[in-house]
Amino acid sequence: MGLFRKKQTSSSVASSRIKLVLTYDRAGTTANAELMRLLKRDLIKVISEYIEIDDDELFFDIKTSQSDSDLVTSELVANIPIKGIKKLPKNR
Repeated sequence: MGLFRKKQTSSSVASSRIKLVLTYDRAGTTANAELMRLLKRDLIKVISEYIEIDDDELFFDIKTSQSDSDLVTSELVANIPIKGIKKLPKNR
């Protein structure tokens, strides 16, 4: 069954986790601490491929707001301290 499953990249895993957290948020439930920890780990992994960041100072949160028309929106708020930009390999 799982013989031909496509290998997931770290960015696809992070994207899936973000979607899951936003789904929890929109449903009015709270994402558990473990899910938030995994999301943060995956985001650090993906971002670190391209830039040098200060992992200890990285902060993110999911904010929910409701407009006058009762439209509920969620946003991922991130503070990512950048130390420098990494050089990309020429074969990318």
